[in-house]
Amino acid sequence: MDAGSTREGVVYGYAMKKGDLLTRLRRIEGQVRGIQRMVEEDQYCIDILTQLNSVTAAVKAVGLGMLDDHVRHCVRESIESGAGADEKVQELVAAVARFAGK
Repeated sequence: MDAGSTREGVVYGYAMKKGDLLTRLRRIEGQVRGIQRMVEEDQYCIDILTQLNSVTAAVKAVGLGMLDDHVRHCVRESIESGAGADEKVQELVAAVARFAGK
């Protein structure tokens, strides 16, 4: 799917930023592979923990961006159209709770 792709006729909020999103995810994937190498090479614990913290922060930043896109596009569209607004809000609340680790 390209930046304007749809699934079942729906355009997702991140569609216009899909390329940037994939670039960030690939960068995170590279960081994780780097951590694997550090473990294989018996690197110092604190250095590995520092890299793990960086990956965690990067994943959270991607997640927050995804939540932002979801609210600004999917939830807003649902509320404006009146179609399934309550369900969309409930879905958002559940997603935020999962993201927050609750």
